[in-house]
Order: sequence, then structure tokens, then C-alpha cells
Amino acid sequence: MDIFTGLINGFDIALSGTNILFCFLGAVIGTAIGVLPGLGPAATIALLLPITYIIGSPVTAVIMMAGIFYGAMYGGSTTSILLNLPGEAASVVTCIDGYQMAKKGRAGAALGIAAIGSFVAGTVAVLGLTFFAPPLAEFALDFGPPEYFALTTLGLLLAVALSGGSIVKGLIVLVSGLLFAMVGLDPISGKIRFTFGSIGLQGGFDFVTMAMGVFGLGEILYNLESAMKTEIVTTKLGKVFPTLKDWSDSKWPIIRGSVIGFFIGIIPGGGAVISSLASYAIERKYSRHPEEFGNGAIQGVAGPESANNAASSSSFIPLLTLGIPGNAAIAMIFAALMIQGITPGPFLVAEHPDVFWGVIASMYIGNVMLLILNLPMVGLWVQMLRVPYGILAPVIVLFTTVGVYSTQNQVFDVYSMLFFAALGYGMRKLDFDPAPLPLAFVLGPLLERSLRQSLLISGGDLTIFVTRPISGTLIAVLVLLIVGQTVFFLKGRARA
Repeated sequence: MDIFTGLINGFDIALSGTNILFCFLGAVIGTAIGVLPGLGPAATIALLLPITYIIGSPVTAVIMMAGIFYGAMYGGSTTSILLNLPGEAASVVTCIDGYQMAKKGRAGAALGIAAIGSFVAGTVAVLGLTFFAPPLAEFALDFGPPEYFALTTLGLLLAVALSGGSIVKGLIVLVSGLLFAMVGLDPISGKIRFTFGSIGLQGGFDFVTMAMGVFGLGEILYNLESAMKTEIVTTKLGKVFPTLKDWSDSKWPIIRGSVIGFFIGIIPGGGAVISSLASYAIERKYSRHPEEFGNGAIQGVAGPESANNAASSSSFIPLLTLGIPGNAAIAMIFAALMIQGITPGPFLVAEHPDVFWGVIASMYIGNVMLLILNLPMVGLWVQMLRVPYGILAPVIVLFTTVGVYSTQNQVFDVYSMLFFAALGYGMRKLDFDPAPLPLAFVLGPLLERSLRQSLLISGGDLTIFVTRPISGTLIAVLVLLIVGQTVFFLKGRARA
């Protein structure tokens, strides 16, 4: 099946009544979550994972989850501009100039250019996804256990290195995720391990329970502890559609942000936050008037908002083609596919073309929906900011508990969720980034299986990882990454 035939079939699937409805629901929920400070897309998708048991079609489930993910990138700009409070982590940079524009009475122009830039970047990234993903999936068919071990290890370490936090803390979280993934039955020998005599742990920890605990309940507990001020800087948004001068100032930042975000989003651990930071730094460096940045430069809104939306779409490339989730939200979508009995990876295009092309086609549709939701209806999202978080939190906790219990009808799952909620809360309090935890949890079984299969093939000879061309190249990149991070760490210590 060629690309154009696949895309036509994908639109045929995505334009069905059910899939259109769930695409719209995902876009609306994602925008709302982006607008409301406190919950991000990873936490929201984690909370909604039990719904995937009810939704019969895997295409429909992933279309909704994907809509939540890239929809949150659209909505995050609203609180950044009006409250100086990022609704989503990727919108932190938007606060710098977006809030200053709002203080000058140009909130509407800032919101408008953010929505239009997001639409352009999202569409560019989905076009890249359409033409880049199938060849990459075909190339990945040559991967064996050594290649998957090298790729998975590299992806996990990149996710830690590019997270922006402490490398040591990131590695601790990463190893914890791998250990949690090993609880239960050994995948090769079938022996029980790390259960400490608990019958409930013999099947291992459930990903839905872990995700809802760490990213759902844990985030809520942490956010309830911190008082969030939601004083809107202005009630008059002004003209939402940008002027000709705004267009002239923003067109190249939007184009550059789209390209930067697309390529950074492909890298595991790159994601929307790094792409928006990189876009802002580039726009400020090459601007003819860098002194305007930080004082309401519209380029400081257009570039980062374009970059984070492009990155959110391109991060589906390693998921759909290699089976490697690059960030916490994509790990949740990985889990949603696994719940439906579908393993993401190079065989997805051939074995489940309806899922592959249906999801890609839905992203074109979702971007149009989000443009409509975020331009004419921006006043509605502003009103949502008036809902106190103290009212939303108890409702979310109730649905979270019911959702966890309903997955397997076991009280043990509720206890597991409370354990992971305490873990997530403690991680946030101690400034540990929880993002590597779900990545390690979902990739842990693949990492272990590919390592043991490789050693069985080679008779225990470790050189199998460096003598094969693809795995050898990946291992070389891995070594360079470790050496580079070590040198960077030692230089930092020397300066201190």
C-alpha cells in the first residue's frame, strides 16, 4: 500500500461518525486541560485509560488520546498569555512575551497568533509524519533483538538527558521504572519474581494503575498543596485575528518553529518543552530587535507555540514506526494500544493499516477542529479559568478511583494506585521528574526480552551488539552520549 492510498483509506476511517465524534471530544478535552493549570496531557490520558477498555475500536481510542495530547498544546497558551501561568509545561516560554502582550491590551492578537501558528505547525508536522513514517517503518523491519536493545537503551537515556532536570535523579526514576516492570512473571522462564509472597503482585503492576497514581492522583495532591492564583490580566481580549504587521513579524518564526519542533519531536526525550525553548532562543538570537523580547514581542509567542505543536505531532513517528514512546504522554498512548492488543512498531503499518493511517488522517481533521475551537471560542475557554481547582480536584479523585477499580474489579488495584500516588507526590516534592517512570515501565519488558534474546542468539557473546551495523552504530551514539554527559557534569563540578 503506497502512501497516498493509505492516506485516502485513513481519511475514510477517520471521517466515520464515531471517529469524528471522538476526535472532537479529544480536541475539546485536550484544549480544556491545556487551559486549566495543574493537569497536563500525560495525567489526563492516564486518567482516561480505563475508557479504552470500553471503546471497542483501537483506532477510535487512539484518535481520542492523540487529540487530547496535541489539543493540550493549543490550550496551554491561553493561561500563559492571560495568567502568566503555563497551563502545560511546553507553554512556559509563551508566558515571557505573551503575558506582556496581554498587559499592553494585545491579548487577542497573542491568542490569535498562537492558535494560527499551532495550526500551521501541526499541519506541517502531520505532513512530515505522513511521508516520513512509512519509510522509517520499512527500514525498522531489519531490526532484530540486538538493534531493539540498543535503540531502547539509547531512547531511555536520551529521555533522561534531555529532560532538563538532574541526570542523577532522572536515572533513579528510570531504574525504578525498570524494577517495577520486572515484578511478576519472568517472560522467558515463567518464574515468579519480586512479589514478596503477594498474590496480587504475581501478575505484575498494571500500567493503568501506575499511570493514574503517579500522574493523576499524585499531581492532584501536589497541586492542591500549592495555591495557584488565577487572576486574569484583562477581560478585554481585543481583536483575535492578527494585523498585517503581526503576520509579517510572525511568518518566519512560525515556519522556523515548525521545522525545529518537527525534528526535535522525533528524538526520544526531545518533545515540546525543548523545542519551544530552542525556538525562542533562535528567534531572539537572530532578531533585528532582540531588546523587544521579554517586553511583548509577538515572535516570542509565534515561534515557541509553533514548535511545541509540531513536536507533539512528530513524536508519534518513533511510536508508530519503532514502538518507542518519546515522552510520558506518548507512553500513555502506547499503553492504550497495548490494552487493545496492538503492539506499536514496524509491523503496525502492515498488520494494522487502519490504526496507522486512521490516526494520521485524524490529526489533519483534529488540527482544523482545534483552530475553530481556539479562535472564535477563545472567550469560552477564558471563563473556564474561573472554576476553582478545589472543586475540580475531588471530582477527578472520585472518577480516578472508580476508573482504577473498574479495570479489573480488584481492590488491590486501588491500593496499588494509592502507593503510586504517594510515590508521585513524593517525587514532585523532592523535585524528581516523573516522566522517565512510565517510559521505563512500558519499555522495560522490551529491553529485557531483546537483551536476553540477543544473548541466547550469540551464546552469551556481548560483541553481538557492536558487530552488527545498526546496533553497533546505536551503541556508538550511546557511548558518545554517556561520555558527553560525563564531561559536561565534570565541567559543571569544576566551575562550582
